[in-house]
Amino acid sequence: MTTSFAWFVRGNFLASFYVQPMGFVLAVAAAMTFWASIYVAATARPVYVLLSFVPRSYLLLPALLFGAAAWGWKIFIHLHGMDGWR
Repeated sequence: MTTSFAWFVRGNFLASFYVQPMGFVLAVAAAMTFWASIYVAATARPVYVLLSFVPRSYLLLPALLFGAAAWGWKIFIHLHGMDGWR
C-alpha cells in the first residue's frame, strides 16, 4: 500500500489504483480526512455532523469485500508478472 500512497501523492491516480486498489481508497480517505479536519477547525462544528451523512451499516461490509478483492487483484498481478507500474 505504500507504493499506492506514493503514486497517489504524486497525482498518478491510475497507477495508485493499479498497484493496490485498497491503498488508493485509503489514500482518498486520508485526503478527505485532512480536508474535513480543516473544515472542522475553521467552522468549529463537531465531527459527528459530517459523519452523520453516511450510515455506518453501509460502509463496513462493502469495505471488507473491496479489501478482499483488492488483495486478490494484488496476488493476481504478482503471479502473472504484472507487478508495478511502467
